[in-house]
Formats: sequence, C-alpha cells, structure tokens
Amino acid sequence: MTATKEKFFNPVKLSAQDKAAATDQTARTIIAAEATARDKKTARLRALRLQQEPVEAEPKPPRKSRKRTAPAAT
Repeated sequence: MTATKEKFFNPVKLSAQDKAAATDQTARTIIAAEATARDKKTARLRALRLQQEPVEAEPKPPRKSRKRTAPAAT
C-alpha cells in the first residue's frame, strides 16, 4: 500500500456545525455508556449488600461534653 495524500487527509472540509454534531454525538455515546456501566455496578453491589446478613452495630457511648473557657483577655 502506498501512502497518498487523499488517504490521510479528507479532501472535503467539514463545517463547524458538522464537527460540533460529531463531537456531541460521540460525547453523548460515551456518557450513556458510563451511565449504563454505573447502573449495572450499582445493581450488582445492591444485590450483594442485600444478601449479607444484617449486622447490628454496637451503640456508641455518649460523648462527655467539654466545658468551653472564655478566651484570655490581654
């Protein structure tokens, strides 16, 4: 195969609207794929979490309040 100018460069110049539309379509496709993957992961993790037996957490003892002192006057 020989490398030619027509093979690497598009002889027809695209308009700004065509470039923007192509970029928009590509971005929307990527975003949709990421959202689908995120939803699948969320569903998988939710199913795993529901399969686990509930573990009751030990109640934490209440914290003792500390008395605040007024700032020292100079």
